[in-house]
Amino acid sequence: MIETSVDAVRIRSPGTVAPDTTVTEAARLLCDPAVPALVVLEDGDVIGILTESDIVSLVAESDARPVVRTIMSTPVTTISPGATIRDAAETMRTAGVTQLPVVDDGVYRGLLSARTLAPYLSRRSLDIERRREPVRPSRSNRPKLPAGE
Repeated sequence: MIETSVDAVRIRSPGTVAPDTTVTEAARLLCDPAVPALVVLEDGDVIGILTESDIVSLVAESDARPVVRTIMSTPVTTISPGATIRDAAETMRTAGVTQLPVVDDGVYRGLLSARTLAPYLSRRSLDIERRREPVRPSRSNRPKLPAGE
């Protein structure tokens, strides 16, 4: 059986953001359908990833508009371009993520999504259960609702 490497499939190159980017600006970038997630880079290193669900959680639970660093997912699970797509699917499944930054010798190369892998693998291979809760900002500003509402 021939194994296809991550480098052989289409790796997206969506925008990246700095950790001090405002969540409002990040949300604007995520409005583009071609941007499934934003990789957060600091001094060229991948330090986090931000998804639409991170922003939705923030908006649903707070009026705050902090910087990306406060709500990004970290640490980030990454994959090398030489890994096989089966390895990538297993990494996604194990980590409970649908986006993997591709990093080669410490250099960010692009973003691999479960959607990109779908034509190459069985549906079962991509059965990914999200394992982390979105990061939630402080709830101190959140109005308290009486029980039953």
